[in-house]
Amino acid sequence: MQAGILLAFASYFAFACGDASLKAIGDRLPIFEIGFFVSVFALLPALFTKRPEDNWGNVFVPTRPGLLALRMASGTLGGILGVIAFTSLPLAEAYALIFLLPIFVTVFSFVVLKEPIGWRRWLAVLGGLVGVLLVVRPGFREILPGHFAAIGVAICGAITVIVLRVLGPSERRITLIGAVLVAAIVVNGILMVPDFEIPANDLWPILILAGVCAGMGHLLIVFATRLAPAARVAPTQYSQIVWATIIGASFFSEFPDLIAIAGMVLVAGSGLFTFAREKETAGWPSRVPLIRNR
Repeated sequence: MQAGILLAFASYFAFACGDASLKAIGDRLPIFEIGFFVSVFALLPALFTKRPEDNWGNVFVPTRPGLLALRMASGTLGGILGVIAFTSLPLAEAYALIFLLPIFVTVFSFVVLKEPIGWRRWLAVLGGLVGVLLVVRPGFREILPGHFAAIGVAICGAITVIVLRVLGPSERRITLIGAVLVAAIVVNGILMVPDFEIPANDLWPILILAGVCAGMGHLLIVFATRLAPAARVAPTQYSQIVWATIIGASFFSEFPDLIAIAGMVLVAGSGLFTFAREKETAGWPSRVPLIRNR
């Protein structure tokens, strides 16, 4: 279990490095073109998640195609919104908004799955919203499209979690991971055509790094959940706020103030509490592969 948790921390460090690479690209390439190349390069490490009993044709043979299509749509849209968020917001600020994901999972579980939600989890929802207000401070700071994009990433991630609760026990891992990467490549590839421009030579290493880090993150999290229960692994994703703060300060001169830090801590604390309550009440599904929800 300890090895699994360490692999999970390494996975989310890889994701943070990939997201920082997106920020380094900034507005030098169109959004869809960034999404296309990152998805292509991310596919390479993710190929190693294939189990011996699977074959590549299984990617396109789902047991529940309707729900898998929803998983593909939420993953692809979340990836596009993630590019917008990370290329326009400070890293730590983007993560603070994206980490509303468990809050949306709670709301969707209540609305869609009709799960009973206790007052403690509703209190965590309120705490997360207060934390976001401290980070963004509407009325005192400019609200950018990136803020809405980051919240959109959280919503897409929550949809993915709800879908995986249903699909996880019956769908192959290679289908769940491969299908969304293929969808991201196809959708971004089509949308990038009108504004396509050949990336400058200095951008290729950054695009490759972003994609490989994303793919390695997927690979490591799959291995992590083979060694430790998903409920133990899931909270490690909040280490991304720490990585984002360190990377943002070191490479992009981003230094969150004390109010923003307090908001991030509140959002992370609310999310961790929600994960704990999920484990105690509904139970985090141990057979569902914990997949990056973007």
